Amino acid sequence: MLEAVIVDDEIKALQSLSWELTNLSDEVDIVASFTDAHEALDYLERNTPDCLFLDIEMPAMDGFQFIKNLKNKDFPVVITTAYNQYALQALKNEAIDYLLKPIDTDDLEITIAKIKRYNAKNLTIERLEKILLNFNAESHSKKITINTDGKLVFLNSDEILFAESDGNYSTIFLKDGQKILLTKKLKEVNALLPENSFFRIHNSYIINLNKIKEFLKTDGYVVLESNHKIPVSRQKKSDFLDML
Repeated sequence: MLEAVIVDDEIKALQSLSWELTNLSDEVDIVASFTDAHEALDYLERNTPDCLFLDIEMPAMDGFQFIKNLKNKDFPVVITTAYNQYALQALKNEAIDYLLKPIDTDDLEITIAKIKRYNAKNLTIERLEKILLNFNAESHSKKITINTDGKLVFLNSDEILFAESDGNYSTIFLKDGQKILLTKKLKEVNALLPENSFFRIHNSYIINLNKIKEFLKTDGYVVLESNHKIPVSRQKKSDFLDML
């Protein structure tokens, strides 16, 4: 069953599309419909449909502003409008299709087929990602899996020097000089790393214990093999010395 949400400020247009979708196929279920864009955004923060049919010209916010305000974008968006000048902008906003009102039944049928193909492809990718993550977690190699920039990166713990926090982001520094930026807090990164090799030495840093070259007791710093100088917080100093 394809669960669809419709957002259109014109009640007649909303009812018309809803009727066409439900009569087109038994596989389409309209789980919610809205004439108010803000109510729709609130619903989509808490729910993930299989697709969204979205009008462009609405009074509170237009369709493209609506897309920008979406926090959850894990579903395809179909633009529905009476105007044909928005096609390029719809493409730039990653809409899967663009339907002109009044909506032709044949066009709608093609759009439904596109949505099904899109969701099937994404489901396959999600399953593959889960398989890879589970395989890596159970494998003897114990590689660390980093999900970044639309890809999975597999690292040996020996490749990592340290990780640094930057608010809601973190950067992993590798011994070959590369840096990997993650949309994860340092606490989340810490959970990915093996406890016997890594230690959160400071609120802003996690270090690889095997990469320490020196510990400057007076200054309260560790120097890594790469010559990076990392501060040791007072609260962590005792626990850190116990790890050495």
